[in-house]
Amino acid sequence: MSRHWITDDLHFGIIGYGEVGKILSEDLVSQGIAVSAFDIALLGSEQSQAMLMHAAQHGVTLLPDLASLCKTANFLISAVTAHQALEVASACASHDLQGCAYMDINSVSPSTKAKSAVLLESAGASFIEASVMTSVPPYRIRVPMLLGGLLAEIARQKLGVLGFSCRVASDRLGVASATKMCRSIIIKGMEALMIEALVSARHYGVEESVIESLYETFPGVDWEKESTYFFQRVIQHGRRRSEEVREAAITVRDVGLNSHLASGTAERQAWMAELADKGIFVSQHTGGPEQNANWRHAADNILQSLRER
Repeated sequence: MSRHWITDDLHFGIIGYGEVGKILSEDLVSQGIAVSAFDIALLGSEQSQAMLMHAAQHGVTLLPDLASLCKTANFLISAVTAHQALEVASACASHDLQGCAYMDINSVSPSTKAKSAVLLESAGASFIEASVMTSVPPYRIRVPMLLGGLLAEIARQKLGVLGFSCRVASDRLGVASATKMCRSIIIKGMEALMIEALVSARHYGVEESVIESLYETFPGVDWEKESTYFFQRVIQHGRRRSEEVREAAITVRDVGLNSHLASGTAERQAWMAELADKGIFVSQHTGGPEQNANWRHAADNILQSLRER
């Protein structure tokens, strides 16, 4: 690669043109920054046409394969699903990445990040660990990120000029991802916990008493609002979230602990994703996913599905 990410202008290569990849691409292109992208879904999936249209509208160059992306860009951002992160890193490492940075923003365990780093650094890339610490859409490019690695501070400076909100967690790999994974056990665990508890409470007709008790114990939380938010997030993103928490379970097991809660959370998230795939949360009015429906409605759909089974 003739251009170097530290000394020359950045040409971003987005791996994964989903929600996050599109948002980052839009915000970079709007500043006149060159952005190319590749997504496996471009290879004949139902989503390919929508991706092509979006890229054309926003000035993003979609490339036919990873090899082309690795030759074109000097700052790669991996924004795929958790279970694809290591596989994608391995595929990129089969190409010459001299002068290229590879920033992995996927929600995976420290050990998975470390495996990716070994592969990519052997191909000449500068590996930068990044952990996205909250939901991307409300913040867009300014979503808080923790960075890690020997060149994390240089990356922070270059990305900060472009509007990224990055903070260096450590020059050691694993610190940023450990922070993200331990937080995910709590956040995704709360989602799974509330779904399991409130669906059961709805069945027994005690949901109002349970919610009232929660308000008394934790008066600073709007439990009605948060419960609806928890249900909707898992309905919309349960598959991706379950993969993330499976990586969180690896993080726990690498410590030497049994990952009972993280593993259970992953299963509950995946279960909700399966129900969503079956269409039990589809609106009868629009034919699409129900938007902002009260958690009770989602719980009733789940209970009806269980009765029918």
